Amino acid sequence: MGKPNPSQSRLIAFKLITQVNREGAYANLRMPELLSKSKMNLADKAFATELGYGTLRMQGKHDYVAAKFTDRPLSEIDSNIVDLLRLGIHQLTQMRVADHAAVSETVELAKFVAGESKASYVNAILRKVTANKVDFSELIQLTNLQRLSILHSHPEWIVSALYDQLKDWNEVEQLLIANNTPTSPDIVSWPLKSTHSELENLGSKKIDGTLNGYTITSIPSEFAPIMERRAGVQDRGSQLVVENFMATFKPKISWLDLCSGPGGKAAYLYFSLKQLDDSVTFLANEINSTRAELVKRVIGNELVVVNDGTEPGNFKTKFDRILIDAPCTGLGALRRRPEARWRKSPNDLKGLVSLQRKLLTSAYQLLNPGGVIAYVTCSPHLAETKGQVIDFLGTYPDMGILPLSVLNLSNSAGVQKDGTMQLWTHRDQSDAMFMALFEKRG
Repeated sequence: MGKPNPSQSRLIAFKLITQVNREGAYANLRMPELLSKSKMNLADKAFATELGYGTLRMQGKHDYVAAKFTDRPLSEIDSNIVDLLRLGIHQLTQMRVADHAAVSETVELAKFVAGESKASYVNAILRKVTANKVDFSELIQLTNLQRLSILHSHPEWIVSALYDQLKDWNEVEQLLIANNTPTSPDIVSWPLKSTHSELENLGSKKIDGTLNGYTITSIPSEFAPIMERRAGVQDRGSQLVVENFMATFKPKISWLDLCSGPGGKAAYLYFSLKQLDDSVTFLANEINSTRAELVKRVIGNELVVVNDGTEPGNFKTKFDRILIDAPCTGLGALRRRPEARWRKSPNDLKGLVSLQRKLLTSAYQLLNPGGVIAYVTCSPHLAETKGQVIDFLGTYPDMGILPLSVLNLSNSAGVQKDGTMQLWTHRDQSDAMFMALFEKRG
């Protein structure tokens, strides 16, 4: 019997899945590392990426399928086998891979990473899957919440939170489908650092509705303006947040980015401000020293400090504009972070909501009269968005909403009747960013 010889693309996809699921790795950071060490051609790299990211996204649905044919609960099965079954089922149900190839190649991979006996078990289960195509019409007996959770591979608590906002199961389903649809990277040209003509000459395509946004087909790490830190990888929703905040610009005022790491919004905001006012007063704060180093790389050491943003006493002055890009559940960015849906829980939400409140309280104390706070989350969860707005306004009577609708915005996408902004992936082709502007009267 010859030595197992799995395809490199499947082996890399498996390494990604196990390292993300079992070791806490981040797919968007780990996958480029795995690919850079391989000698595969571009087509095989693309296959590995689609298989790895896709399996991570859809593994909730794949677990439902696998559980129909295993002899015991998945929680009692070796983790390598579980990830191999997910990988095989993804090829069988989500990709243009012939059934026989999906099974035989996954079994070959199983022999290599788990041994002959476990490979036999994987083979038996995958053959049952191919012989008994799962008919998801059976899910009609379940509630909408249960059905959509399984069918579109999202934890029930996330589906429920999305329904609380959208109030329409059909629209919730559209959003879940959008979260499972891979998308090209968005990038932003930083004013004074790169030009539109340069990005267009490199094959980038302008994003309608943004001032400096583009999509690229190449890998960002191989795109010269990104490598040279003259442009950034940034979802168009985050770009709109910066552009909307820029609509409050006045000369000779001071700006603070209270939670600036890893630096995407800080860079876009700073260079946009500098283009308008070369003597702009700008400070980027980050509690984590490693993330602060990333911010320094894009805007310069002298503009970055390392402080706990919840303690206003850490800052020597007050500011006229404060951006709180708050730590949050990240439920608005699930399409770009394949494993994120499995990483968060309602327990995480409680701690994050508390932290968001502390940051808002600190920003209030650091804000000059007449100043503006931009409160931003990459989450549409009511506890992180409108709940925080109601709580903050109730706590500080001298603060009011500055309606985005009264500003001269380049794009009014997602602006709501109450003056805040809520973007949606299925409506706006962006992360589901939330934004509220608070103005201190006086």
